[in-house]
Amino acid sequence: MNRIIKFIVLDILKNKIVLVYTFNMSILSWSVFSLEDNSTKGLLTLLNVILLTVPLVSVVFSTIYIYNSSEFIELLLSQPIKRSKIWWSLFFGLSTSLLLAFFIGTGIPILLYAPSDVGMMMLLVGFFITTVFVAIAFLSSILTRDKAKGIGIAIMLWLFFALLFDGLILFLLFQFADYPIEKMMVAITAFNPIDLARILILLHLDVSAMMGYTGAIFKDFFGTSLGIIIAFFILLLWILIPFWVSLIKFKRKDL
Repeated sequence: MNRIIKFIVLDILKNKIVLVYTFNMSILSWSVFSLEDNSTKGLLTLLNVILLTVPLVSVVFSTIYIYNSSEFIELLLSQPIKRSKIWWSLFFGLSTSLLLAFFIGTGIPILLYAPSDVGMMMLLVGFFITTVFVAIAFLSSILTRDKAKGIGIAIMLWLFFALLFDGLILFLLFQFADYPIEKMMVAITAFNPIDLARILILLHLDVSAMMGYTGAIFKDFFGTSLGIIIAFFILLLWILIPFWVSLIKFKRKDL
């Protein structure tokens, strides 16, 4: 299993797409912190990039890589290796490579310019978001043999979590403006890992006052130690559940 992971990591790290992704994130991160005198402003600028670009690259690249590795997977299946080990190896290999790319591109500038609690939170959230969307990519790729459909599913899931979900929340808030549904918003947030990550970082940046009464409720819950633990536990579930479902399907799939 370790040899398979090592092979996958080395193969991905030589991939031009990953190198370009790392280079662009690095240039952007260094530029943001160099232009801003206040590291907090730099983190706010970087936040939008992390919450949009990182999930998109993670889910699309991972989905394409899995489809392109179909012959490699079939070769491994012809060997006396358990299917679960092959699938776990692919997951660990992809996750490790993309996490390393994120750390080099964004993590190092954050550690140098904003080595505070907020910076550490952003770095940790970036790690979780990367792994969450790698897990979602595994689920997308195992749902259909058609590469185009698989990539389409991955992009639509990213689009839903990044943009459409917030639109639905705003619609609910407007439709039920006369009802006290703010507390329910805390529970609904658990269904979107990107929103959950955004709230965790914004609350640590002390800008929750800009979010009104709802922001105060978020701060009361996610601003506590228990709330942070629950939030990261939910993000962990977002990793485990999609991957676990994909693993079950992979074990039963006739390749």
